[in-house]
Amino acid sequence: MKLWQKSTEVNKAVDRFTVGRDRELDLYLAEADVLGSLAHTRMLESIGLMSTEDLEKVQQGLKEIYREIQEGRFTIDEGIEDVHSQVEFMLTERVGEAGKKIHSGRSRNDQVLVDLKIFLRKQVYEVAAHAEQLFGLLQELSERYKEVLMPGYTHLQIAMPSSFGLWFGAYAESLVDDMEMMLAAYKVCNKNPLGSAAGYGSSFPLNRTMTTRLLGFNELNYNVVYAQMGRGKTERIVAQALSSVAATLSRLAMDNCMFINQNFDFISYPAELTTGSSIMPHKKNPDVWELIRGKCNLIQALPNQITMLTTNLPGGYNRDLQLLKEVLFPAIADLMSCLEMAGYMLRNIIVKKDILKDKKYDYLFSVEVVNNMVLQGTPFREAYRQVGLSIENGTFVPVREVHHTHEGSIGNLCTKEVRAMMDEVMSAFHYEKVREAERLLVK
Repeated sequence: MKLWQKSTEVNKAVDRFTVGRDRELDLYLAEADVLGSLAHTRMLESIGLMSTEDLEKVQQGLKEIYREIQEGRFTIDEGIEDVHSQVEFMLTERVGEAGKKIHSGRSRNDQVLVDLKIFLRKQVYEVAAHAEQLFGLLQELSERYKEVLMPGYTHLQIAMPSSFGLWFGAYAESLVDDMEMMLAAYKVCNKNPLGSAAGYGSSFPLNRTMTTRLLGFNELNYNVVYAQMGRGKTERIVAQALSSVAATLSRLAMDNCMFINQNFDFISYPAELTTGSSIMPHKKNPDVWELIRGKCNLIQALPNQITMLTTNLPGGYNRDLQLLKEVLFPAIADLMSCLEMAGYMLRNIIVKKDILKDKKYDYLFSVEVVNNMVLQGTPFREAYRQVGLSIENGTFVPVREVHHTHEGSIGNLCTKEVRAMMDEVMSAFHYEKVREAERLLVK
């Protein structure tokens, strides 16, 4: 029997359909669920809804369950609807009647809300930490290969000289802006909805400020109706942040797939990091980058999936929201694996030098020749015309020296300045506050 059930047995087909994948996906929320109950029961004792003796039993039981979750020994039994029910059943079985008191002053609605906020703020920070590691590697590669020139393209046509320093550095700086999005999502996740109950508050004199402090949240979701309305909106904002990182990774993956192609031949990878063909013995396929590109393209569709799932829902809780976990949780795991594999591949990249010595890249230097003429006094339009005519009649002679000195150019990558921007964003998470609050709850 379910915790909320009275005397009527739910039809088995309805039960299977409505529970869906909750038993599987709620395992992600198990740690968060126990943390929420540890804070909630301390608050209940502080307002006289739980005795000190019962609190001691409940806290001990919850901490024991928490350790089992961390050790991978926690499961949700067949016939039990969700993680909240499993934890309460286990607790009551171990500590007796005191376990039945932990639900006072809350609903499964605000219980799942606080679980999601605790879980998602951790996941957002972990994605950001993975992205920061990739950022550091990209900056290291940018500095290592800053003197190695490569073609730059517009419209996929040979355009102007670029460098591997610029290429790696561009994706590093792109991750800085992505982290701004992740930080915004983190701030939304780091607000406490506990105490909103079913979405309309409680007649118990709950101390929501206390649970906010105990759980390490930065502030409250104050309005209890909005706390419930935030379900779906929070996931959508997180999805938008994930999508931003995914867009950067997808584009980096495409460049790698293109540059390893024999017609470009700018980079290569050790044979063991590529795959072969069943009939073509010469093939070295960039399958890792292709899968990163594909997975990240799917993640970029995630905000739209969540938008379509939540569009035009009425106020209050609606069961549609259960489906959010099915699309969001796997996407987070996929993005983290993509970040890890991108780093693994880039640590083994082989950059080819002297690419621009090939005559087909002569015209890359046309702008350099025009600019040199301008520096010697020729008006820009005249210099442009003369160089254009020399290209048309086949007399163009490239000047293969590149002198770019302004901020962010080939000769002045501003690596330290970009690093400072990333440091500023990452320091704004203040995740140490969350770690300390959680440590104190379970100690």
